[in-house]
Amino acid sequence: MAGIVVVGAGQAGASLAAKVRALGYDGPVTLIGEEPASPYQRPPLSKGYLLRDMDLERLYLRAPSFWKENEINLKLSAPVTSIDRSAKTLLAGDESIPYEKLALTMGSRPRRMPATAGGDLRGVYTLRTLADADAMAAEFRPGRKLLIIGGGYLGLEAAAVGVKLGLEITLIEMAPRILQRVAAPPTSDYFRRLHFSHGVNILENIGNDCLTGDGRVSGADLSNGVKIPADFVIVAIGVMPRTSIAEEAGLEIENGIRTDAQGRTSDPNIWSAGECASFPHKGRRVRLESVGNAIDHAELVARNMLGASENYEAKPWFWSDQYDVKLQIAGLNTGYDLIVQRKGDHERSLSIWYYGGGRLLAVDAINEPRAYMAGKRIIEAAQTVAPEHVADPSKDAKALLSHATGL
Repeated sequence: MAGIVVVGAGQAGASLAAKVRALGYDGPVTLIGEEPASPYQRPPLSKGYLLRDMDLERLYLRAPSFWKENEINLKLSAPVTSIDRSAKTLLAGDESIPYEKLALTMGSRPRRMPATAGGDLRGVYTLRTLADADAMAAEFRPGRKLLIIGGGYLGLEAAAVGVKLGLEITLIEMAPRILQRVAAPPTSDYFRRLHFSHGVNILENIGNDCLTGDGRVSGADLSNGVKIPADFVIVAIGVMPRTSIAEEAGLEIENGIRTDAQGRTSDPNIWSAGECASFPHKGRRVRLESVGNAIDHAELVARNMLGASENYEAKPWFWSDQYDVKLQIAGLNTGYDLIVQRKGDHERSLSIWYYGGGRLLAVDAINEPRAYMAGKRIIEAAQTVAPEHVADPSKDAKALLSHATGL
C-alpha cells in the first residue's frame, strides 16, 4: 500500500516523518536512509563527538525504538537510485517502493579534493557523516600534524577540537580571510585571534596546489611555493545540495531542488525540505544549511503534505562552538552595506550588527546571548533598530528592543 515516503534520514527527514505521525496521519510512512545508523545529529560530529565528549547514544535524534513504536518503516543502508514519477515508485537498492506522496530530504554532500590533487590519498578526510568522524578518530593523537583546508565554521571547529587533543594544526584558506563568505571582517578578526592564541597556524589567501604522499598523505604543496608536512588532512571547503536523483527524475533544480513557498517541487506529488531544497524568501531564492531550518522546514512540509496550505517563513539562525566561545547568528547578512560593532559585557564578548538599506539584516553575537536574543526578536518581528542605538554603550539589549520600529 502506498503512503508517505521520505528519502533522506537526517534531521529534516526524521523531523518530517515524526511530524506526519504526530499530526495523526495513519497511512504507511517509510523513512529511507543510505547510512546504517539510526537518524542522528550532525553538528556534534565536529564538536563533542569528535572530541569524545559525546557517545553514539546521545547523537541519536530519537531512541531507535521510536520508529517501530510509531509505525514508521525505517529502512537503513538503502540508497535510493531512481524515481519513476509516472509510476509513483522509487528504487532503493533492489526494492521498488510505491508512494502516494514523496518527500526528498537528502541534505548535502561535502566538496572533495580531486584525485588529481591528491584527494584520494589515505589520510584525507571530509567530515559530514558518522562514518567520516569514526574513520578519522584514531588520527587525533597528541603531537600529530593536522592540515585543515578551508576556513569556514566546520574547519575552525575541527581546529578547536584538534588543539584540545594536542595536535599541531595548520589551516589554509584560499580567500583573503577566514569566514569571508559568511561573515564581516570583525567576526573573521575575532576568530583569527582566537585560534592564533591557541597555537593554530592560519594561512589566508593561500591555496593548496596538491596533497603529496606515496599512497598516504604526507604533506601539501601550497600555492605560495611552501611545502608543509601533514600526518592527515581534513577538507572543509563547503557542501553541495544532493539533487542528483531529483534532477534525473526531471524535477526543477535551482541551487537545490526548487520548491514553492509551501515546499512543493515541480511535481505536485513530490515535496522537499532541508538543505537540499531552495525556496522563496524575501524576494529571492535561498537554501539554508542549518539545524533550525531542517526542523522548521520539514515540519511545515509535513503539515502541507497532509492538506495545510502554509507558506514557509524562514527564521534563520545558526551557531558555532569553538574552545569556550559560542557564536550565535540570527538572520542572513546577504547584501549588507553597513556593520555596527557593539562591545559586550567583557573583553571576549562582541556583537556585529548587519544592515542593508537601513534595515537590520543579521547579528553575529560572540559570547553575547542577550544581544543575540534581542537581534533575533527584532529581525523575526520584521522590525529594525537604528544603528546609532546599537552603537550606544549606554543602551542594554532590553533597551534596543524598546527602540525597535516597524519597516
